[in-house]
Amino acid sequence: MPRRSTAPRRPVRADRRRTPLVLVLLALALAAGAVAGLALGPVRIPAGQVLEIVADGPRPGAFASIVWDVRMPRVLLAAVVGAGLAVTGAVLQALVRNQLADPFLLGASSGASAGAVAVIVLGLGAGVATSVTLPLAAFVGSLGALVTVYALARRGGTMTTGRLILAGVAVQYILSALTSLVLVLSARAEEVRSILFWTLGGLGGARWDELALPAAVLAVGTGLLLGLARPLDLLLAGEEDARTLGLDTGRFRAAVFVLTSLVIGVLVAFSGAIGFVGLMVPHAARMVVGAGHRALLPVAALGGAVFLMLTDLVARTAAAPEEIPVGVVTALVGGPFFLWMLRRSSRSEGVTG
Repeated sequence: MPRRSTAPRRPVRADRRRTPLVLVLLALALAAGAVAGLALGPVRIPAGQVLEIVADGPRPGAFASIVWDVRMPRVLLAAVVGAGLAVTGAVLQALVRNQLADPFLLGASSGASAGAVAVIVLGLGAGVATSVTLPLAAFVGSLGALVTVYALARRGGTMTTGRLILAGVAVQYILSALTSLVLVLSARAEEVRSILFWTLGGLGGARWDELALPAAVLAVGTGLLLGLARPLDLLLAGEEDARTLGLDTGRFRAAVFVLTSLVIGVLVAFSGAIGFVGLMVPHAARMVVGAGHRALLPVAALGGAVFLMLTDLVARTAAAPEEIPVGVVTALVGGPFFLWMLRRSSRSEGVTG
């Protein structure tokens, strides 16, 4: 008989009175973080002047060029990627019923990076074609990694925390080793720089013409996942209970794996592998508004946008004029958080059917 988790079930209802206030506060924090991101850097621009430049729109001038052409795309990409990683992290945690799940820890980000690197090295597509082949390859890599980790961790109808983490780490190591092998064998400096970008994560290459696809995928993906809030809540109640209430858990989980892999793949195609956002932000959001996904997902989206926007600001100002990859900053914050979460869950096992 499969051993059921002894951990107490978390409530799936959110505090409806608290959620609107939390969303308003996060929206204000997002606006403040955006102003800080536009104002701070090697060239500092007063916040008041930043607001004037934004209100007036693109115009000639050094400060206006810095705000609109250099910093604005980066700030917006940070918000989009952070929101997407947090939302997919929250959904993956529900799918595997384990709060240690995360796009990075489950190998999805590494798989997406490996797919993107393959496109770069093999030279598949050029110009406009690359904007299609790169996200497509990242999606395939992300989905393949997620399915592999899930298959390795699930045994005998159960999925323990230990097996999930070990499977994720194993897949990450294999994919990282393959990426490193390509890096060593690559003879072109441009390829080496690109591969390092995918392995460490970074937002420095953000451009206006590349924002439309990740923003559209985030909007559509989050909207679809919000529509699936009730079945996601049913999964939290347990596999047997969800089936009793009419949910085809196998088909539902497969469909949502594909959807989350698509979102992760497209985001990683434009940002590289950025870890721990999908672990920390959903956990913090769940502590504030509860586990119900109708409230959790929008709070996680705004929280992820704020978090990555601020960590990217740290990445490009802490060691100025040098820039630290934002994935390094999130790992420095997320690594200790992961160890704390792992210690908390050491006496219980997550179970899925």
